[in-house]
Amino acid sequence: MVKTQMYSKELIHQLQARSRKRRDKLAELFGVGSGRRIGVLLNTQMEVIERKKWDEMRWERAPRGSRGPRGGGAVGEKEGGEEGKEVVGSEIFLKGTQSANPHNDYQQHFVDTGQRPQNFIRDVGIAERFEEYPKLKELIRLKDEQILQFATPPQYIAADLQTMPLRLTLKTDFDMVYIDPPLEEYERRAPGVFISKTWTWDEISNIKIDEITGNPSFVFLWCGSAEGLDEGRECLRKWGFRRCEDLCWIKTNKNKPGNTTYLEPKALFQHTKEHCLMGIKGTVRRSTDGHIIHANIDIDIIIDEEKPYGSTEKPEEIFKIMERFCLGRRRLHLFGSDANLRAGWVTVGPEVSANNYNAEQYLQYFRDSRLLPQRPDIETLRPKSPKSWTGGRGRGRGAGGGRGSRGRGRGGFRGGGGGN
Repeated sequence: MVKTQMYSKELIHQLQARSRKRRDKLAELFGVGSGRRIGVLLNTQMEVIERKKWDEMRWERAPRGSRGPRGGGAVGEKEGGEEGKEVVGSEIFLKGTQSANPHNDYQQHFVDTGQRPQNFIRDVGIAERFEEYPKLKELIRLKDEQILQFATPPQYIAADLQTMPLRLTLKTDFDMVYIDPPLEEYERRAPGVFISKTWTWDEISNIKIDEITGNPSFVFLWCGSAEGLDEGRECLRKWGFRRCEDLCWIKTNKNKPGNTTYLEPKALFQHTKEHCLMGIKGTVRRSTDGHIIHANIDIDIIIDEEKPYGSTEKPEEIFKIMERFCLGRRRLHLFGSDANLRAGWVTVGPEVSANNYNAEQYLQYFRDSRLLPQRPDIETLRPKSPKSWTGGRGRGRGAGGGRGSRGRGRGGFRGGGGGN
């Protein structure tokens, strides 16, 4: 019995010694000073408790003249007279956080450093986003190739949209209208820097969008992050569109970390995003109208660096999303400028410096078709919705008969969900 107990104690000592060696090696690998502090990295509850006990014991044993604040002991401080190694990129997480897993406490990290949580989302660029999805990557390449192939030359008009008669000037209906108005919200963000004439939401709603859009057609309207979320929806309703999606630009600040330079008077949080409402006129069935829309290729979030102070420039990716979604080739950009003239678009605005638009010549580009042609390779790769069963007591959303006819919009495109 005595030998058994001695053997058990010896085995326990051996296991403890091995554990200490492993912890010391991990500590050396991750640069946390000593094996006793490896728990700071592993973030287990037991290790957090052990760390507190160890700090308390060291504080008690330290000479009175050299004691710091009770309960201190951050990674990288002196241990046993030697300077500990600093954990690069992690030490700041431990400053003031109450999280049980401080290394992932990105909100506290924002408080400490000004780096927004979205800065740490990986693979947000188009180049690296689809590396692990070769079929989707190939689909995006084929779509962009086709869009460029059938794009009309850039068309542009320098005009004041408050006085310009849209229908008389453009003389056609458009499949897609992109609106980026100079909102009053932008001037509030950068007083004295924003030099464009701002538009009220009443003025924006008075633009005759309904006179220059076909059926079906789509509108993409930037509305900021304040009152525009409500006012933008009212504009869509007035123009004869219903809101079906809300695209969101999540703004990173990797290049210039810090708190938001402007806080909305009624805001409870710092705004680091901006919204673009999408509206639809008419009915488009996702399961049968693949010649008009290709849904579910892109997501409704854009993660991109915030533009310089006072700039109202938007990420270029919004154009990619619109072009890949709608196969209509008649595209209109209102409130554009010389900086965003683009093949396949008619750009109109007071910040455009020249004119080259000729309505008769423009219509000649669509003699054969106003839509992009369907390609078998793209049709094979793109996501699709199953066609609804229309016989008998079909329950499919948007089915033509029976109960299915009670589906939202009678099978029309309403945004979200599976799509063509």
